[in-house]
Amino acid sequence: MIKTIAVAMGGYSSEVDISLKSGEVVYKHLSANPKFKVYRAHILKSKWFVKADSEEEFLIDKSNFSVEIEDELIRFDCVFNTIHGTPGEDGLFQGYLQTLQIPQTACDYYQAALTFNKRDCISVLKAHGIQTAKNVYVNKGDDVDPQAIVDHVGLPCFVKANRAGSSYGISKVKHKDDMLSALKHSFKEDDEVIIESFLDGREMSVGVINIDGKIQALPVTEIISENEFFDFEAKYLGKSQEITPADLSTEQTEEVQNLAVKIFKLLKLKGLTRSEFIFHNNQPHFLECNACPGLTEASILPQQAKAAGISLQHLFTSAVDVALKNFES
Repeated sequence: MIKTIAVAMGGYSSEVDISLKSGEVVYKHLSANPKFKVYRAHILKSKWFVKADSEEEFLIDKSNFSVEIEDELIRFDCVFNTIHGTPGEDGLFQGYLQTLQIPQTACDYYQAALTFNKRDCISVLKAHGIQTAKNVYVNKGDDVDPQAIVDHVGLPCFVKANRAGSSYGISKVKHKDDMLSALKHSFKEDDEVIIESFLDGREMSVGVINIDGKIQALPVTEIISENEFFDFEAKYLGKSQEITPADLSTEQTEEVQNLAVKIFKLLKLKGLTRSEFIFHNNQPHFLECNACPGLTEASILPQQAKAAGISLQHLFTSAVDVALKNFES
């Protein structure tokens, strides 16, 4: 039986355009599979709609996530979630779909909220002995003592919006006097901030996926930024090298892959994920986990899938199959 799939894309955050690009790639490859009838579902602040190939827009009924196209009422068997940021990466969209009993490809709502919240995610993983940077938490409106922060995390350090992606709201601070302006920059994205010590070392990204009934770590990618760090320009405007597979020893590769799988299992994740690490003092230190990673053909996880010999059609089809199987079981 042909399954009707909505590829959800867009979102309400600064990452909307990146998500739309990811969604278009998923739509293209899933549409090539004859067992699916695929639609593009744009989830935007202003409106939710399905975009037809003619570019005509058909409004989604939010009461049941259905759409009427040319007098045909369309209900979806599964949603492929490519929304970066809120509401598709922080659990809101997942909770909505779960209420409607519509399966979706990303992790469940609580796990999504946890991974999207850098501070909470790090706190959970540290309890399991996973190494991270030293950190300080600041909320909007708090009295801030830059000297006390520097005394704890040192310089340079990173000031990050707690719940944001694509390196929005992040600064590398080298001088104490720049701390307050960096916080102001982060507060444009979120009212919670995490300040982390600088970890000197090589940055690695590891995709972990559910595919063909098993959890699998993908080949490791080393990220070498031309800028101060892996910022928006480095991620999306070609200001970095992404080397897949990374030039690591067999032991280092297995260590960071096993750690990424451990995190996947500890956090009870599903679907397609990517975790970031710094090899500091020859030990992988966890940075963050992305439960709805970029899926353009140039994005890191698709690069890793290609290196593993997994086509994008197979990767995306398997994500839908896993979501449907989990829902039915």
